[in-house]
Amino acid sequence: MHASKLGAGSPRTPRDPEGPVSTMLPEFHEIYRRYFDFVWSSARRLGAPPEALDDLVQEIFIVIHGKLQTLEKPEALRSWIYGVVRRTVSDHRRARRTQAAVGFEAGVEVLAVSREPSPLQHSEKRADLELLASLLGQLDEAKREIFSLVELQELTVPEAAEILELPLNTAYSRLRAARQAFEDALCRHEARSKGT
Repeated sequence: MHASKLGAGSPRTPRDPEGPVSTMLPEFHEIYRRYFDFVWSSARRLGAPPEALDDLVQEIFIVIHGKLQTLEKPEALRSWIYGVVRRTVSDHRRARRTQAAVGFEAGVEVLAVSREPSPLQHSEKRADLELLASLLGQLDEAKREIFSLVELQELTVPEAAEILELPLNTAYSRLRAARQAFEDALCRHEARSKGT
């Protein structure tokens, strides 16, 4: 085979035996590096409790590593990863509800908060993040997902629709409803704050 058929006279590399690299999955360590922040923030916004977030992110990447070879469309990697995050967080929340029902986690929240330092310079930021988490917690899961992807992850509505596997018009409609529900929750919070 002539060198010109291989592109710029260079031989094929072992990582590219069949065609262009763009259609191949990156190595796991590259996926971890590239998507860590996305996985962490997505898990947080889907309702993962702060004290379990690090363990959940680790669990998500274990699932990604184990199932990476099942991904049929490498170009849909981000959407696939979000699906893994979504299922893992959902499973974790379901397990927590089950544990709470049988009384296993009576003091976990207090212990987790008391271990965390609360420096004065971070108190306002922490309060804002807690308020955001509380307001997001008042949205149903469908609204919380679209709101988080568009408003917090700064994805476009078409990107969010693809990740959530929604028709575009449904995504726009759900986002409008989510924004309204978020505003309503914020107004209720402000009214309660003024009343105390």
